[in-house]
Amino acid sequence: MPASFLSTPLSFYSIPVVWLTAFFPVVLKTSTINKVKGFNNVQPRGNVARVSSDAKIPPEIAQRIERMEGAHFNGNENFPIWIAAVLAGNFAGLDNHTMNVIAIAYICGRVLYNYVYINQKTRFQSVLRTLVFFSTLSLPMYLLVSAANKLRKQ
Repeated sequence: MPASFLSTPLSFYSIPVVWLTAFFPVVLKTSTINKVKGFNNVQPRGNVARVSSDAKIPPEIAQRIERMEGAHFNGNENFPIWIAAVLAGNFAGLDNHTMNVIAIAYICGRVLYNYVYINQKTRFQSVLRTLVFFSTLSLPMYLLVSAANKLRKQ
């Protein structure tokens, strides 16, 4: 990427992109449920339980659907901290290059997290998911601490 691209203020655009990384697993979940059982839109939050309790549906498919829901929940739980980090970093005046590089890394980390979470089948893969989670979580924490340090010094 050209240096001029990374020096423009783009980190705010990461907010809707990160939201999409949280929403994408629910799209996959809905599509998969629709294929294997039919999606009940009247009681949409009961669909995972309906699939999980259906003996006709292979357990590996039901478990994958549960992991899609888990990835979605995790994305929703982590979305507010990302918003706070972007707002704090911009408010404090952290340089655009830093904000943009961390935003790109965070987006990539969330995509990787979803992939590992949805596809994991072994204990080792679950440990990898946890490592990706904490590595990715360190990015908004870095922005929050950097913003606080910059404001404290002013």
